[in-house]
Amino acid sequence: MEKTALIVTDGAESTQIMAEAIAEELKSFKVISVSAKDFMGTDLLPAKICFFGAENPQPPSYSSLYEILQHINLIDRLGGVFSGSKNAAQYLYEMVNNSEMTLYPDPYLGEGDLKTWVKKVLEPLSKQP
Repeated sequence: MEKTALIVTDGAESTQIMAEAIAEELKSFKVISVSAKDFMGTDLLPAKICFFGAENPQPPSYSSLYEILQHINLIDRLGGVFSGSKNAAQYLYEMVNNSEMTLYPDPYLGEGDLKTWVKKVLEPLSKQP
């Protein structure tokens, strides 16, 4: 069975660059990349892991996704947050919190080794049957 990863961004150039780099590290996954403004709830269905990126806190493009995540249970999904801003990363963590998705505790803030960060986000998958 093919594993699917979903990458959602606010469409800002900086987050698009990070999203493309994350996608490069997900070679064993089918990767779906979508702008938050084009996001549809059904994009979540096949995704075993989700990555959310935003340049600034509360981007208008995330409003419908924010609303969906307040009313859905994603307890069996993993996730990671990426941004160049700690405030934006905090907003994304809060957005996903009610969904019960298991988020990697450290956001990728554009510094350090992205490859290692992605591996750490994916680590729990290697422990699943």
